[in-house]
Amino acid sequence: MTAAGVRRDRRAYGPRHRWVVLAVGVGAQAAFAAMFSGIPLTGVSMRAGYHLSTEALGLVLACLGLGVAASDIAWGLLTDRLGDRRVLLTGLTATGALLVVMAAAVTPPDGAGVALLALCLTVAGALGGSVNGASGRAVMTWFGEGERGFAMSIRQTAIPVGGAAGVALLPWLASAYGFRAAYAVPAAFCLAAAAATWRWLHEPPPSAGPTPATGADPRPGLKARSPLRRWDVWRLALAGALLTVPQFAVLSFTAIFLHDVKGEGATLAGLTVVIAQLGGGAARIWTGRRTDRTGTRRTHIRAIGALAGLAMAGAAVLTDAPTPLTVTALALGGLLANSWHGVAYTEIAAMAGASRAGTALGLLGTTLFAMGFLTPLLIPVVIAHTSWAAVWGLAAAASLLAVPLVPGEARARRRGHSTPPRSLRADDVRARR
Repeated sequence: MTAAGVRRDRRAYGPRHRWVVLAVGVGAQAAFAAMFSGIPLTGVSMRAGYHLSTEALGLVLACLGLGVAASDIAWGLLTDRLGDRRVLLTGLTATGALLVVMAAAVTPPDGAGVALLALCLTVAGALGGSVNGASGRAVMTWFGEGERGFAMSIRQTAIPVGGAAGVALLPWLASAYGFRAAYAVPAAFCLAAAAATWRWLHEPPPSAGPTPATGADPRPGLKARSPLRRWDVWRLALAGALLTVPQFAVLSFTAIFLHDVKGEGATLAGLTVVIAQLGGGAARIWTGRRTDRTGTRRTHIRAIGALAGLAMAGAAVLTDAPTPLTVTALALGGLLANSWHGVAYTEIAAMAGASRAGTALGLLGTTLFAMGFLTPLLIPVVIAHTSWAAVWGLAAAASLLAVPLVPGEARARRRGHSTPPRSLRADDVRARR
């Protein structure tokens, strides 16, 4: 393309195009979430079709989260080097292609065993994890500081929404039509998201003058440090990991708890989880909009951690109480544990700055998915040796431990990290050209 063509292309994507970019990011995140949340819910069909033991099934399903946790930092580093468009195209296309291969050759009629299935799901998680940092960085570069938290929270809400679509579709497809259909549908989602990325995800036009990167070293002439070498960034990432414990505890084990302890069926468990998911998604958007006005993202994360800890402590105390009281505490704890993600992703990217945002987002994704992998493995051990009250107490303790880990707002201001500039765009666009 000629220089004149490049200039015309840049003029074609004005400020309003940021909403299109947000829609692309939401679609990419939802496509990945449909696969990540939907495939585990095919567990009954998977155990019967592939002739797996319960232990083997747990290992196979955990491989999705393991793949994401192992790859997120690498994808973040690549995003900072190559740009969000290239990484999203690569990751979504490769994930879709792998799922097509699985639909064609890794189903029970093909004789696929546990080793091949585990390997494919690990690779699917590793490839699909590209959307976490790349789509977040695309949104961050197009939106200014006054809208960034709101936009990132909308993107994060795509996870429960896309997950709900996967949960609704994939188990039904697996039982009614087999795993060829169960793998083909998320493949179509990923490839459609890749096509939307190709068509509509473009770099923002550079602003007229240079824009200093957030998170840069305040001393002139020094390059911003890598987020991987900054303790304040690590503190926020580790706090997010601890806040993930009650989220996965409620989402993964509410049905088992209500069945084993309360004698309730799947309907009440489903209602509890839906309240936690949808309420948490609405709370993400509300906190994103509010913190755009107040600039107190870290304070909000601390407050959510404290409230989630209290709610889960209430569930621990009310384990043997009448079922409505216990369910209310679990739903509230799950809602709060699902409400902080957009604010945390926005803050960690702003702390890192334009040229390092992908790395910081990848770090947060790694800690979250690593804890999402470990929590379902840890909780059965706690149940076997103690009680359900100890499970909910553990979730409460994790939430409360996250509170002091989050860096305070006052400290951020002294270090010059809490007031990002209007845009992350110009320096980064020029640096990659």
